[in-house]
Amino acid sequence: MSSLRRRAGAFVASFLAMFLGSAIIMAFASMLDTAEASGATGTARETLVTMANVVGGWGLLLVVFAVTSTLTLSVRQRAVEMALLKSVGATPAQLGRMIVGEAAGLAVAAALLGIVPGMLIGRALLGMLHDTDQVPADVGYTFGPIAVSMGIGITVVSAVGAALITARRTTRVRVTESLAAAAVDTGRLSRKRVVFAVIFLLVAVQQAVITVTVMDGDSMAMATSGQADIFAAIGLSLLAPAIMRRVTALVAGPLRLFGGAAGGLAADTMGRRTSALAAAVTPVILFVATAVGTLFLQSTENAALEAAGLAKTNEQKNIETLNFVVIAMVVLFTAIMLVNTLIAATAHRRREFGQTRLAGATPGQVLGGAAVEAAVLAVTGVVVGTVASVFTIVPFGLARRDSVTPDGSVWTYLAVVALAAVLTGATAYGATRRAVRVPAVEAALN
Repeated sequence: MSSLRRRAGAFVASFLAMFLGSAIIMAFASMLDTAEASGATGTARETLVTMANVVGGWGLLLVVFAVTSTLTLSVRQRAVEMALLKSVGATPAQLGRMIVGEAAGLAVAAALLGIVPGMLIGRALLGMLHDTDQVPADVGYTFGPIAVSMGIGITVVSAVGAALITARRTTRVRVTESLAAAAVDTGRLSRKRVVFAVIFLLVAVQQAVITVTVMDGDSMAMATSGQADIFAAIGLSLLAPAIMRRVTALVAGPLRLFGGAAGGLAADTMGRRTSALAAAVTPVILFVATAVGTLFLQSTENAALEAAGLAKTNEQKNIETLNFVVIAMVVLFTAIMLVNTLIAATAHRRREFGQTRLAGATPGQVLGGAAVEAAVLAVTGVVVGTVASVFTIVPFGLARRDSVTPDGSVWTYLAVVALAAVLTGATAYGATRRAVRVPAVEAALN
């Protein structure tokens, strides 16, 4: 029974990522169904198509990345199980089919369950466009084949693709190496991961350069600069294991010297959990980068229009609406994924917490260690996310205001940081508190 609970827990993060992802994809894709079924023309049709392609496209990129990240985490949490299956004769092909089959089954179930939420979100999106007079009120909502096919198709394809990558890496490792990796997670980066990280970062740099040069002085610079922070955030998130390994090495000494028992405990455990920490910090990076980048992008554009004495055109109002929709989507998606990933990762540590308590640590020290880890995660995510946002706000500031300093209130930035910190800290503390309620002996044996 305990094995089944651990196995079910390993799938939670992946399933929710697929479920939320499919709902988001369907919601924005339904704007295309609405445009076709309603016969919308002119500005209304353009707005619906733009909402689907631009916002939905970035949502798609974030969703695929989140599905891949969480699925990889769930498989890594089962490293011991995979090693034991190999030891009793399971072949790499059999393990690969098992991983891919489980991912495909989860994806289909998650996508089907995402239809109703996707329909409701899509209807709310159209209502917002009605309220802002961007689409006439007589354009009715349609949720049709485009939304369903894109939602199910993309979710299944991304899940199977991520499973194939994960399965190939998992099944190629020998039994002894699998057991060693499960015991000490060093978070080593694969060559392919580094290559993709470099590609995303180079694209972010390219978008920033285009903004400053080709788009200089043009409000359409938002089209290029608005993408840069997302590309940069994904690139840096792919490097998160290496980043967390370096951060852990830097803070380990001070934590042991000044952090007391909780600090020492956190320093010891973080060194063994680099990949898990990287998976947890990824949503923080994406959240901070996109929220800060988009909010200050819009503030700078508003300041540029005000300085020029110009009123916003309908197109500029549409872009502002799209920007805030992006923020709302990213905040919701990354917040849920952050909570989900931390809960799944912490629940998987119940045995570790039990063994630590049997070794002499008190429940308060375990909670303190988890709080220190959460603080390190939050600070690292905020710093890296802020660096990613610079790829958007600095080039756009130069293009529109000839200034590297973005317009906007410092309170906006502090609000984003505070929300990231509260979500990380509260979730980690709550999940750890539930885990240590289990008697130490029971937790250590299950």
